[in-house]
Amino acid sequence: MKNYQRVFGIVLDSVGTGAAPDAAKFGDVGSDTLGHVGEAYQGKLKLPNLQKLGLSNLREQAIMGVEKAKEPLAYYGKMTERSAGKDSMDGHWEMMGLPVTEPLSYFPKGFPAELLQKISDFSGRQIIGNKPASGTEIIKELGEQQMKTGDLIIYTSGDSVMQIAAHEEIIPVKELYKICEYARTLLNGPEFVVGRVIARPYVGTNKEDFTRTANRHDFALKPTGKTDLDELQQAGFKTIGIGKINDIFSGQGLDEVYHNESNMDGMDHLDSVMQTDFTGFCFVNLVDFDSMYGHRRNPIGFGQALMDFDARLGTVLENLREDDLLLITADHGNDPGFKGTDHTREQVPLLAYAKNLSGGKSLGVRETFADFGATVKANFGVSGAETGTSFLAELN
Repeated sequence: MKNYQRVFGIVLDSVGTGAAPDAAKFGDVGSDTLGHVGEAYQGKLKLPNLQKLGLSNLREQAIMGVEKAKEPLAYYGKMTERSAGKDSMDGHWEMMGLPVTEPLSYFPKGFPAELLQKISDFSGRQIIGNKPASGTEIIKELGEQQMKTGDLIIYTSGDSVMQIAAHEEIIPVKELYKICEYARTLLNGPEFVVGRVIARPYVGTNKEDFTRTANRHDFALKPTGKTDLDELQQAGFKTIGIGKINDIFSGQGLDEVYHNESNMDGMDHLDSVMQTDFTGFCFVNLVDFDSMYGHRRNPIGFGQALMDFDARLGTVLENLREDDLLLITADHGNDPGFKGTDHTREQVPLLAYAKNLSGGKSLGVRETFADFGATVKANFGVSGAETGTSFLAELN
């Protein structure tokens, strides 16, 4: 068994690979993010780096346009979620050894009036919206009104989230963050336990050109227990978060963090970190697949984002050192070819690659996302509460 000085974990946010065994509980039977994106491209989806690692090999049916590699460079498999929900927080926490076993609060009919009144009293602003909605659609519907009145647009989705949208020129980003921070204090239990409060600032002059900005910020529920990031950090290993990793874990267990403006900005941060010398774990989230294309049910945009990532993955593979391990996965599905606008309950890809590995072997179907973090900890010899099974010994 080889141990590595640096482990890089890349989460392709929402890039699922087919309905999970319990998909029926979520109304997600038939979902397949990668499969439906491939079908939308009718064979023209080209992912040469992911293909040679073995992205289609982990599937029964290859992604259209992405053939199964005859000799995959990576170890490949799938992971099945154990957590009660299918939100980003659930997926990432489970990856780091903390499955969310109790369902969080959901609001399919909107938030209770007494809860919204507290936010209104704190902010001095009225509230409009209060329903499950697509973020782009609700600012198109209510954005002009919000600009005239200074109200807050509050909405939710099929996930355990409260989203608060406001035009940056009407409600400054710092003020919006302050309101979200207050809302977060109302949603930590015991009556309501919500996974994330998300600030959703936007710009534009009217409903035809409103655009959400990169100043989005997630105010997540603080981890309810010790995570693998905490244990790695406490054992003296460096922990780095790129993208919304910092938001999802409320900054806990992280030594160094980077905010992403986009997937490509996130890859720039990764390239920069790879040029530094450290011993530890770099955890990366690339959210554009989810926020820009999955929720908007845009398979063509989703596929282009995958191809853009694949091109940048080539640089990552070149820059890996002999004692680096690369892990690629996802946190849930968000099938742009499926009904609705919410996340989909899917299994997620798992690719493990290092330059000194023979590759080309299956890691099978892992019973929990926690196998991801267990493997990282095993690499560094860190013991602690173990909810997953390391696959480090299977890499040879």
